[in-house]
Amino acid sequence: MPQGQPSSVPADGLTTRQRRHRPLLMVHTGQMKGKSTAAFGLALRAWTAGLPVGVFQFVKSAKWRVGEENAFRALGEVHERTGQGAPVAWHKMGEGWSWIQRGGDADHAADALEGWRQIQRDLAAERYGLYVLDEFTYPMKWGWVDVDEVVATLADRPGFQHVVITGRDADPRLVAAADLVAELTKVKHPMDAGQKGQKGIEW
Repeated sequence: MPQGQPSSVPADGLTTRQRRHRPLLMVHTGQMKGKSTAAFGLALRAWTAGLPVGVFQFVKSAKWRVGEENAFRALGEVHERTGQGAPVAWHKMGEGWSWIQRGGDADHAADALEGWRQIQRDLAAERYGLYVLDEFTYPMKWGWVDVDEVVATLADRPGFQHVVITGRDADPRLVAAADLVAELTKVKHPMDAGQKGQKGIEW
């Protein structure tokens, strides 16, 4: 595989090796499907490289078991049995936030904020090598989580921790802070021809 060459080299005093091994903040946004799929591809590479993976799914129901979840839970079990790869933790907003003591009706805004608080705790503890914050753009867009606080926390995260955030309508402040931003633009989609999502493709 050809090795990419940077288009410019900043005068930051870092060696090529030091610059190459910086933790990245990545954002997958845009109107087309595939944002989460791409993030889970990154997570698979991270697991193979021995980086602990923490997945935090915002918005999606805690009762909705997607195919990637089953696959990554299986990879976590492989690691526990054999030592291959790395640990995997998977959390979904709502009932999947196992650290919350529940009572009464769900408060989605409060749950989203508590999910973010747990991510902050995990970042401070340097718990994972890759964080997948799936559909995290929405709590920021809806005002459930403060964008400036997110950007500041991620900018100041200690150690070697990659973060990838997915979802439509990424806030410009998040985009400006990110090292990598990919926007998925629709050219064609099966729904344009009346076809709904299907198992193995959408979930």
